[in-house]
Amino acid sequence: MTMQTLWRVPVAAHDDFDGWRDTARALIQAGVMPDQVRWSLPGNQAGDLFAAATPPAQPADAGADAAPVRASRAFVELANRAALHADPARFDLLYRLLWRLQAVPRLMDDRADSDVRKVDALARTVRRDIHKMRAFVRFREVAGDDGTPHYVAWFEPDHHILRANGGFFVRRFGTMRWSILTPQGALHWDGEALREGPPATRADARANILGGDPAEALWRTYYAAIFNPARLKIDAMVKEMPRRYWKNLPEAELIPDLIASAQAREAAMIALGAEDMGRPPASLDALDVAVDACRRCAIGCNGTRAVAGEGVATAPLMIVGEQPGDHEEQAGQPFVGPAGQVLRQHAQRAGLDLGAARLTNAVRHFKHLPRGKQRLHQNPTAREIDTCRWWLDAERLLVRPRLVLALGASAARGILGRTVSVQQERSRWLPLEDGAQLLITTHPSYLLRLGPEAGVAEEARFADDLAMVARALTGA
Repeated sequence: MTMQTLWRVPVAAHDDFDGWRDTARALIQAGVMPDQVRWSLPGNQAGDLFAAATPPAQPADAGADAAPVRASRAFVELANRAALHADPARFDLLYRLLWRLQAVPRLMDDRADSDVRKVDALARTVRRDIHKMRAFVRFREVAGDDGTPHYVAWFEPDHHILRANGGFFVRRFGTMRWSILTPQGALHWDGEALREGPPATRADARANILGGDPAEALWRTYYAAIFNPARLKIDAMVKEMPRRYWKNLPEAELIPDLIASAQAREAAMIALGAEDMGRPPASLDALDVAVDACRRCAIGCNGTRAVAGEGVATAPLMIVGEQPGDHEEQAGQPFVGPAGQVLRQHAQRAGLDLGAARLTNAVRHFKHLPRGKQRLHQNPTAREIDTCRWWLDAERLLVRPRLVLALGASAARGILGRTVSVQQERSRWLPLEDGAQLLITTHPSYLLRLGPEAGVAEEARFADDLAMVARALTGA
């Protein structure tokens, strides 16, 4: 049995997509199958022990009239990015996919194909790394050799994206003289030409940045000033700004203290906005009249009428939703639309008598976006919820419920005055300052948006939460 030749094919640089593409075309025209090729990266030239010497750029058996190599635009775009990934097998994967494209030209349309999915995943990871570099490179000013300002930055990319990002930084900072140092190499811009340099270390970067950039103090002051505690979502912030980048960001030194003080700052903001609201109304009727006349936020000025709370004036249970919807605004009653019907059905199954409860909302006017004859629901902002919180507090003071059920994050914020993760804080009783107990659950409208599988599980949790309220009311 004749053993087929196994070619060892070097790639000139880790990000040399163009060189790989030219060689790959020649190999495909020569009929070299994917399992006959081992792509060798810089620093790993030894390759496979059984691989033959590098083939010529154009194998001898590829005639001048060889068929052109097919490569769809979708493949070229994905491969261009995927080639920058740190996966050592990326070029083998790309060659295998390019080989298969010759027989199946529309292969890239098959999103279930394992090779297509792998290349797409590599490309998406590289795009994220490119974005992170553009977002988290921070230049520090240093004195250049001629005394003019020079700016130096240190960054640690996960993939081979340095040269791919060079054009972006030249366009964005073309009037500056700068250097970006990384473990993969360096880029130097003198205002006219972009030069490459050898890999650097963090120590090299620190040695280039003596003292500190005087603009950093101003930047930290600005960052602290625009840090909005009312919009703080730590998980989302860390996802967008991973902690591994914090060591290179001057503003990151402030983040732990800003997070720690966020709740106190948020409460101060809310208190500041409520200082001129005057004394709370003396009755629920007076409250309804005052709310209807309120124009303290944009929702109150959008031409809709306020929807007052409804139910027993001394109810032991208050149920708080987000805001009235289209049906509620037209009827002038809370919880009469599709979400209200879901609530009433589950309440009946749980043994909750809504006729003996107080039904109300965190925001009293309907926030919407006009679309022809339709009015599309819009979520209220944190500021709008906080403005309307004064009215909700006034209603609670008059009704004095011993149990409060908050439906969704907006309702929970209206009661607690802070951002709430429903999934983290739901299904357990939380004590309130006035002695009442609060239970947080999802809003019924959330159940309406879910698919069949997820909807079954969430409806079961919602039913369990209402059952907890029913047991607490009866003392069971």
